Amino acid sequence: MALGVAAYRLLATMAQPPDTGDLREDALELLRQVNRHWSSPLGAILRELIAAAGGAAELLVQLPDQSGDAATAPWLTVLGRAVARGEAAPESLHPRVATVALVLLRNEFVVRGAPSAPDDVLVELVDEVYLPLIRRRAPASS
Repeated sequence: MALGVAAYRLLATMAQPPDTGDLREDALELLRQVNRHWSSPLGAILRELIAAAGGAAELLVQLPDQSGDAATAPWLTVLGRAVARGEAAPESLHPRVATVALVLLRNEFVVRGAPSAPDDVLVELVDEVYLPLIRRRAPASS
């Protein structure tokens, strides 16, 4: 397992978060990037490593795009830009909120065993879960 993690770390690269000027488009593009990666041969190795780790946090944290900070950072960047543009309330800048679409996509791969998620699933994750959650986080006006 340790050898597999080390090999994956050498091959993996981190993509820059998109900056389209629109939260929906940024979230979709970020999910599409992750989907392409997890659907690739390198992503297949990642999926096998995740399955082999069996939820062992000490192993998962060694995978560059699976550790808490590495997985959360691009989503917080995208969401932070949306807050700056007035598309989202500052209250939405929470790691669990920011990464909910990523976690749901990971579920498609790990739990459902999907080799790739169709684009309509990505759109559904953003439009039906992510954006409503972000919009709900705004404080109620008095």
